[in-house]
Amino acid sequence: MRLHPEKGAAILKPIEQLRDVLPGILHHHEHFDGTGYPMGLQAESIPMEARIISVADSFDAIVSVRPYKHGLTVTEALAELRACAGSQFDPAVVESLARHLEKTGQLKGAF
Repeated sequence: MRLHPEKGAAILKPIEQLRDVLPGILHHHEHFDGTGYPMGLQAESIPMEARIISVADSFDAIVSVRPYKHGLTVTEALAELRACAGSQFDPAVVESLARHLEKTGQLKGAF
């Protein structure tokens, strides 16, 4: 499981049209505080694409219904992301998602 970012990037590397997204794929499990993988990158040394993918992927996992768990509400998911902002997630990316959710009417009264 921990090798999937590297394997995914390796699989997609030969596809010329996807070369620009490889850093986002490779580093989407890096944590803002440097505790993630595969390279232990921290803060702005993590490509912006990876920081965005990390928040989007986690948000999706939190709200999705799975055979082993129920999905949380958008408000609950945002609270989880905010609780991990600065450690796992880039706080600016989390707040950008919050603004988008508010603007599109998916988040009501969470500010």
